[in-house]
Amino acid sequence: MSLLTTAARTWLTRTSAPYRFTAENDAVLDYADCPGLGLYVHIPFCRSLCNFCPYCKERYTPEAASAYTEALLQEIGMVGRMQPGRTRVGSLYFGGGTPALLAAELGRIVQALQQHFEITDGIGAELHPADVNVPSLALLRDAGVTRISIGIQSFLPEFARRLGRPAPQPEKLAAALAAVPFETVSMDFIFALPGQRLEHIRQDLDMAFAHGANHVAVYPFIDFSFTGSPVHAMPGRQKHRLLDELTEYCYAKGLVRDSIWTFAQPGGHRYSSMTRDTFLGFGCSATTLLRDSFKINTFSVKAYIERICSGQLPTALTTRFTRRQRMVYYLFWRAYSTLVHRGDFKEFFGPELESEFGMEFWLARLLGFITREENGYRLTPLGAYYFHYFENFYTLAYIDKMWGIMRHEAFPEGIEL
Repeated sequence: MSLLTTAARTWLTRTSAPYRFTAENDAVLDYADCPGLGLYVHIPFCRSLCNFCPYCKERYTPEAASAYTEALLQEIGMVGRMQPGRTRVGSLYFGGGTPALLAAELGRIVQALQQHFEITDGIGAELHPADVNVPSLALLRDAGVTRISIGIQSFLPEFARRLGRPAPQPEKLAAALAAVPFETVSMDFIFALPGQRLEHIRQDLDMAFAHGANHVAVYPFIDFSFTGSPVHAMPGRQKHRLLDELTEYCYAKGLVRDSIWTFAQPGGHRYSSMTRDTFLGFGCSATTLLRDSFKINTFSVKAYIERICSGQLPTALTTRFTRRQRMVYYLFWRAYSTLVHRGDFKEFFGPELESEFGMEFWLARLLGFITREENGYRLTPLGAYYFHYFENFYTLAYIDKMWGIMRHEAFPEGIEL
């Protein structure tokens, strides 16, 4: 696998040089000319720490959450004042951790962001099933949240238990969601667990749509080296077969595929935290993607607060893209949405898509990975599987290494990937 993926990266980026992340900390972020700009806010607190989850998190205490909120508001002000007036952005997304633990503070955070940014495409927030209750949902809706994503993982006790979670109670979820409705209710599930079959995923998805969901995400289990989870991922061939089966099942139900892992009922229900051409990230471990750079904030809540209180941005690592690398990064995440739009590529970069990647797209069509449409190229189910193949490799080879280091070093001197 590594030989194939390394060769593909070398060919697509036209260089064998590693990605270098350095300890650069720019005083000013230039986001004035960033098309498709989105906003992300990371809330790192959880009641308990799931051993399968790789994200930056720590146990919730009211004192830690209060100090973090004040630092977050300061960071928003620092970055927001870097451009005059209010910058027009698409969506705002709260991830975690468990953002609903700060439900009473989200209104303040949204107001702080709205002083500097005009949010035009809604606000999304992740929820733990324990937070799907009328008081918490009402606070989220009052803060302006329009889309929610509930981390179910599995309704089935057998698989929830393997992940160290109690199985959610669908009737309680449905009652709360009926009382406090949202534009999009997405429920997240994990597939490719040992012993999992299509019938198990089918039960999960059917239960989701019967109890308030209009959108689902079905992510593959990835066994990160630093999480300590005793669960191991399903072998590749079984995973491929299961992905094909669940995709066929979703299509048979009339669902619309809006990314590699997500399916929605017809009617425009959308939920995605990943497909933004550029974005600003606030909070510990949040990332920022600009036209020519990618930045990662420190993973340490304590160091994050200290850096903000000193009047500096909490950037821990920065990489500068070559133009070709930026194009490949752009195409990777557009492919995640299953559609690469020719006009959008031209608007972002200038040249026509085929003038830069004509041979690659011709080969991808020949291999059955994509089909051509009037406005661009769409991934086939086979292409979706190979996207997963590459994403899984890079997740383990790159993100696993980087996050593993940053969990222990607040401000590393640098990392090569």
